Amino acid sequence: MNYRLHPDAEVDLREAAEFYRKRAGNELALTFIAEFEYSVSLLLYHPTLSNAWRNGRRRFVMRRFPYSLIYDTVDQQIQIIAVAHHSRRPGYWQDRN
Repeated sequence: MNYRLHPDAEVDLREAAEFYRKRAGNELALTFIAEFEYSVSLLLYHPTLSNAWRNGRRRFVMRRFPYSLIYDTVDQQIQIIAVAHHSRRPGYWQDRN
């Protein structure tokens, strides 16, 4: 199994890491990226780890940060639709394919 990061989800990820870098430095930004990578690795081995959430998509809550990975599973691929903050712009990602 592999994964694909939606171009807008890549922007979400970059913006979140940049936020942490500006607020607390490179170490926290790198910790955020490492947490993202850890979350993706869990999903690659256990794609149904999260229950269906909205519009049939799944939501995986990151452990150490207030973010979730919104994703679909298609064939043998996890498609990450958004790296969504828990309290900012809820549902902004719903129109992404």
